[in-house]
Order: sequence, then C-alpha cells, then structure tokens
Amino acid sequence: MTSPNIAYDGTNGADAPRADGWRGDNAMRVTIVGAGVAGLTCAHAFARRGAQVTVVERNPGSGQGCSWYAGGMLAPWCERESAEPLVAELGLESLDYWRAEVPDVPLEGSLVLAQPRDLPDLRRFARRTEGFEWIDGEKLAGLEPDLEGRFDQGLFFPTEAHLEPRKAIAALTRKLTNELGVVIVYRADGLDGEIVRAAESDIVVDCRGLAARDQLADLRGVKGEMLVLFTREIALKRPVRMLHPRIPVYVVPRGDGHFMVGATSIENDERGRVTGRSMLELLSAAYALHPAFGEAEVVEIGADVRPAFPDNLPRIRKRGRTIYVNGFYRHGFLLAPALARRAAEVAFDGAHFPEVMDEDRREW
Repeated sequence: MTSPNIAYDGTNGADAPRADGWRGDNAMRVTIVGAGVAGLTCAHAFARRGAQVTVVERNPGSGQGCSWYAGGMLAPWCERESAEPLVAELGLESLDYWRAEVPDVPLEGSLVLAQPRDLPDLRRFARRTEGFEWIDGEKLAGLEPDLEGRFDQGLFFPTEAHLEPRKAIAALTRKLTNELGVVIVYRADGLDGEIVRAAESDIVVDCRGLAARDQLADLRGVKGEMLVLFTREIALKRPVRMLHPRIPVYVVPRGDGHFMVGATSIENDERGRVTGRSMLELLSAAYALHPAFGEAEVVEIGADVRPAFPDNLPRIRKRGRTIYVNGFYRHGFLLAPALARRAAEVAFDGAHFPEVMDEDRREW
C-alpha cells in the first residue's frame, strides 16, 4: 500500500522562512549536491522548512545535465501505459507543484495518436491507463486545428500539462535565490566527495544523477535523444504522442514555432551523441504527425544519460547524514517535486516512505 497522495498546496504544512531570509541560529544546515531538477526541487523543499540551504554544482551553470534535454511533459496518466502506478501517483502531486510554483504551465492536456495501421497500439495504450476520453477526428480538429483530417480517432488526457524545462529551471532558480535565500555555487570543485566531506552541514542531499554511481552501485544509464525543430507551418497547443511499434515519439510545443521531438530510451551511458537511426526515426514520426515537419529547420540536437535503478522507479536512500535522491529514469520533472517533499520530511520529521525507500516493494 502506498502513502496517500498529497496535493501540493505550496506549503504541505511547512513553515516558510521570513521574507528577510532569517531562519534562526539553530536552522538545519543543508548542502545539496547537483543543480538539476532534483537538486533544485530539494533545495526548495528544504528551504521552505526553514533550512539554511547551499546548492553546489560542478558545471558552470544550470542546464548542463539531463534537465536541459527533458521533454517537460507532466503526463501522469499517459505514463501509466508503461510505468508502475507509483509514477502516476507521484506525478499528480508534482503536476500541482509546477503549476503553483512556475509561471506559464499550460493545462492543455495531451493527445495520443496513431496511424490507421497502428490502431491496435492505441487500443492497447487505452487499456493500460486512465484519465482520458476517446475523441474522433472532429473533436481532434477542435483541439488542434492543424491536425484536421489527419487522424480519425485518438486519446485526449484533459488534466495533463507541459512546461518548458529550461524556463522552469530558470524560474525555480530565481525563486530560490531571490525569495528563499538559497546559495547556489556553480563550477564547484570536488563534487566527487571533498566538498561534501568538508561542508559544515547537518544534512547532505546527493542529487548528482548518474555521477552518484560511486555510492549507488545499482544505478544504470539510459540515454535519451531529442531534436528541436522550428516551423511556422504548424501550431500545436499541447504535447502529442505518436504511437509506433518500434519507437513511440512525442512532439512538445515550445512556443514561437519551436517543437521538441523525443522519446528514445537507449540502454547505454554514452552522453552527447545522437545516432543517425534515432534522428531518422524521430524525424519520420514528426513527419507522420504532419508533413510540415518535413520542411522544418533542425535548430538543436541533444542527448544525455538519465539515471535509473533496475525497476525504473525512484529512490530515497539515507546513509548517515547523507540523503540520496535519484533514479528518475525518464520522469525527472514528473517525479522530482514529490521526491523532494519526501526527502525533506525524512530529514526533518524522521518520516519513512516505503514506496520509495524500501527495496522490496512487494512488502507494501
């Protein structure tokens, strides 16, 4: 049995620090290692509880890791198709968090579509999830006029949302530094142990992603690849997943004619390089959604390696004064806020969350 879902209300019972940043002489001192979405949401959760928070980041600025290349889909119901129910449960809490804390997170829902030959995959997708309605071509045209006449049916998930990850990271960083007094140190040396050992902190929160394999031996890397396309020939309001037997692909509007195309999950630790096969499949799926993508400009190609545990579910592990928050797999933005809240409750309240802390989930 999982813990009850807690809707994010901006506090969840926590006492936010005073506006002048004062937290008292006895405030818990917390060092968070890593300034990706996991580290920043943990910084937010701890700072709201009154902790004195310092974030240290090895790279010269935010946006250097997996968070930079994320899709930004807040789609807990869609993820039920291939992920454990826990992902949807945590994702619903995180969806509320992003809409409360970051501006311009549109609640436009998401679409799942398939070519006529792949309609069995669409029906299979529907059987594995919930929170959707079947729509016909007319309803689809009302939601996305530029897709009129291209698909006869699809699935519409009205309560899902999406965000622009890079803007969300920037907005959260500003909130942390300007409103909550969090100190963020970029290009920090010694993140492989020295700075953590030297930090005069009560708690260290390790959010290093795959780099934490020096402490979490069961982490593995799953490479994700993405493209950003630019075209004025088509407009979309919401993410669209195109089902395909080999590589389902999503197209996420980023505004001003830009679209992120992604969804590859390759079992290796190779950062940076996008394969020719992946690019062909991503572009082919975008073209199948709408031929206008065939003439789109490719403005960015990117890849990074996401950390995952063997079951693709996240973990919080506490060892001494160090709390590890890791293993988000493909669901960084969908899971990070919910895990961050739990990590803060572990530190402040001695809480235990079996759904993310017990290795054998059959026990709960």
